[in-house]
Amino acid sequence: MIKLKPVTLEGHWVRLEPMTQSHAIDLVTAAEDGQLWGLWYTTVPTADEITTYIDTALTGQRDRTMLPWVVRELSTGQIVGSTRFHDIVPEIDRVEIGYTWFAKRWQRTHVNTACKLLQLSHAFDSLGCAVVGFRTDILNTDSQHAIDKLGAHRDGVIRHFQARRNGQPRDTMMYSILHSEWPRVRRILELRLRPPPPPDVGVR
Repeated sequence: MIKLKPVTLEGHWVRLEPMTQSHAIDLVTAAEDGQLWGLWYTTVPTADEITTYIDTALTGQRDRTMLPWVVRELSTGQIVGSTRFHDIVPEIDRVEIGYTWFAKRWQRTHVNTACKLLQLSHAFDSLGCAVVGFRTDILNTDSQHAIDKLGAHRDGVIRHFQARRNGQPRDTMMYSILHSEWPRVRRILELRLRPPPPPDVGVR
């Protein structure tokens, strides 16, 4: 049975730091880059929502259903987003990766690939997970494409499964990666890794 506790994960030009309320201002700054709270397909906090957002994540951590991180990009030292393990089921050695978002200027860079490699390595190599899951809105084709590129298996659609931020019900596409599939997925991620963009990306 997996046993999770807050842990710092570092490598590939990023560091995943256990989320605390001390990260609130930096998370708000990251979310302001692209006004991410306005995205319909994910939940990103506004300045007014950040305290509750972090409290909810930390409650999930105490309840052993979540393990939240902030993401620090090491070439700039900036907090650039957040991600977490969620819907943790220790009895069957399962976690899901989600609640992932990055400041606009860091999207489609090395950051997401690096985070997934660190998280999947921790799940499979350190914790001994049997499976890691992902889920996304059926209408979020960009997210589906990204998960497909990982080599994750499409498990299917659960209809009327969750609520979008606007309260509308959504159908959810479910994915998974089994422990036996991890070496192939790791190789895909390693091949996709690339260095950070030039330093001026952090000040535009």
